[in-house]
Amino acid sequence: MRIATWNVNSLKARLEKVEWWLERAAPDVLLLQETKLTDADAPAMAFGMAGYELLHHGEGRWNGVAIASRVGLADPIANFDGRPVRDSGPGSGAAVGEEDFDPFDEARMVSAVCGGIRVVSLYAPNGRVVGSPFFEGKLAWFARLRRWLDETRRPDEPLILGGDLNVAPADVDVWDPVAVHGGTHVSDPERAAFRTLLDWGLEDAWRVRRGEPGRYTWWDYRAGNFQRNEGMRIDHLLLSAPVAGRVVAVEIDREARKGKPVPSDHAPLVVDLDAPGRPFDPGWAGADERFAARRAAHRG
Repeated sequence: MRIATWNVNSLKARLEKVEWWLERAAPDVLLLQETKLTDADAPAMAFGMAGYELLHHGEGRWNGVAIASRVGLADPIANFDGRPVRDSGPGSGAAVGEEDFDPFDEARMVSAVCGGIRVVSLYAPNGRVVGSPFFEGKLAWFARLRRWLDETRRPDEPLILGGDLNVAPADVDVWDPVAVHGGTHVSDPERAAFRTLLDWGLEDAWRVRRGEPGRYTWWDYRAGNFQRNEGMRIDHLLLSAPVAGRVVAVEIDREARKGKPVPSDHAPLVVDLDAPGRPFDPGWAGADERFAARRAAHRG
């Protein structure tokens, strides 16, 4: 079984790209983040035509998470405890300032059982500025996620947490630790919050199974960042022991970050269980030499 996670940065804008990738990689389950749609506007028909059921939890212009599955969707859970989220759709007038930011009003978590595995699609708050109310809200959201694990899940059950967690767990997960020092995604409190998930009993699939440096899942849209590989590994698949023992391959599909229409600023992260899925070229072969040459030219 192939399970993937991808922050698509607007499912409406990237639908053609997602349809292309479903055909390219043939995941059995795809966890999606930042869909930026209401549930009513989610493209269930398009996914159905591709052979997938779609479970969507959204609010409108921002956030939004989903699960596309061709191996079933059972026992859905949204927002940890089913608490309603705000309406940020067209005409809602929704706006969030620092003084009233509440990540639990936002569509950031949806879960279901797919092919016998409880999967969870997560979109962590960005945090914006270290020490800000948005940053404190991010840490509170991670604490709520850990409490949900403690209260409702077991480390010995088949479980995958996947998504854009907006944390680069270690310096090796960013292109330049000095350049990003002091910012969000790399701060000690955020990394400590990420470690609480591992301490609960989850494995970081990429770090444990692959681990080579210079492999990222997000690159800023600014000119040249992707071409120079100035990115971060902030999208993750975290596996409980019964799932981790089935892993045969883990990959980041850099090719999906290229081409037309305009791609997401994230790349899909893929894990294969039991047997390899449909082959695809992730685009890393020979790339390190090109990155180094471009960075040298940029500095020069």
